[in-house]
Amino acid sequence: MWETGKTIQIALEMRRYDLAVLGISETHWTQAGQKRLATGEMLLYSGHEEDNAPHTQGVALMLSKLARNALVGWESHGSRIIKASFKTKKEGILMNIIQCYAPTNDSNDDIKDQFFERLQSVIEKCPRKDLTILMGDLNAKVGIDNTGYEDIMGRHGLGERNENGERFANLCAFNKLVIGGTIFPHKRIHKATWISPDHTTENQIDHICINKKFRRTMEDELLNRPASMNPPDTKAAHTDLPIDVNPPTKEEIKMAVRQIKNGKAAGPDNIPAEALKSDIEASEKKHRIQWTAQNQLDDLDFADDLALLSRTHEQMQMKTASVAAVFASVGLSIHKGKSKVLKFKAENSSSITLDGKTLEDVESFTYLGSTVDEQGGSDANVKARIGKARTAFLQLKNVWNLKQLSTNIKVRIFNTNVKTVLLYGAETWRTTTTTIKKVQVFVNSCLRKILNIHFPDTISNSLLW
Repeated sequence: MWETGKTIQIALEMRRYDLAVLGISETHWTQAGQKRLATGEMLLYSGHEEDNAPHTQGVALMLSKLARNALVGWESHGSRIIKASFKTKKEGILMNIIQCYAPTNDSNDDIKDQFFERLQSVIEKCPRKDLTILMGDLNAKVGIDNTGYEDIMGRHGLGERNENGERFANLCAFNKLVIGGTIFPHKRIHKATWISPDHTTENQIDHICINKKFRRTMEDELLNRPASMNPPDTKAAHTDLPIDVNPPTKEEIKMAVRQIKNGKAAGPDNIPAEALKSDIEASEKKHRIQWTAQNQLDDLDFADDLALLSRTHEQMQMKTASVAAVFASVGLSIHKGKSKVLKFKAENSSSITLDGKTLEDVESFTYLGSTVDEQGGSDANVKARIGKARTAFLQLKNVWNLKQLSTNIKVRIFNTNVKTVLLYGAETWRTTTTTIKKVQVFVNSCLRKILNIHFPDTISNSLLW
């Protein structure tokens, strides 16, 4: 919007789409104020308020004549958040619209913490009886997996959840805001709200949310109806270079492995640098575990529970029948209703049978409180535990609001009733940087609510702990 003529162009597009209120992110305007446009629309804007501030960030709300007449008031909350309240047809109920522009996923954690704290304080001030809409560029990918977030999102998102998505989903869960872009089915091309200049990467990072009380008033939303004025985020660079090189030699590979820094996040293959640098001998010395080469596990046993492992469908069918026969010889029987089959990258889609009855194929199952899915790893388990811990935390909402209880007692209650739910079975988790961050983001948000820390209070996570 900092470019000449851009504001009028946006207003004309707003009319073409017949919108009453239009939220705008990255206006690049400074200061806060309102102005009447030549086209008749009103613009409420909020940006950096310091002298000689850079023309970065900035948010705005553009109002039609109808919305302008219904405007009750508006508030500026820095360069990333703006809020406006409007009268509705129902007496005593206002509509609060919060437009925001979140830091990118790669931003510093302190910057992201400050933004979400400030956003939380703005949402909390909206009365529960009012209709509240949160929208904007959240730079958050919430993904299609709604495990633990079934109350506030559907399974019609896009991609996989990132750290900003975890923060955003937690914010919506705590404030009972439904993420609109995930509850209506659409073609993939209509889900993406950001497309890279080379058209190879698509993300859903812009969202519209509404408080759960008014969920039924939300109609099917389509965020990705781009106006012709939208340029690509970055200009494409020339990439047709005359590159003709030989494959890397063993010496070059060894040198590259030695130069990898420890403690960094793993790449797409999920192999950490330490694993590449350590051979079997070093691993044995570190963990005191003797590796048995060329041997494969056939089964996992615990008490009267048995998990059979196999690489082929035929082998699994034979194992199942063999185990059932052995059990029958000693007077035991396998409970067919509780027996499940989980396949990982299996080419044969045929079912496993037991005594002529088909065993159920599942994508995941829960055993002793831990979730096992077809992808392996611990990501699904971590998501499930965070969801259960969030439920436990929200059930104790009245306890956190009690002024008669000291902070020390509240933290002890949190540790015994919420953190124990969160970390149940954590000994089996793969402790990646991503897992640690997910857990820390959830715990930090809980502690800030318990300690009643809100913007403009700025307390680092290190002091919080």
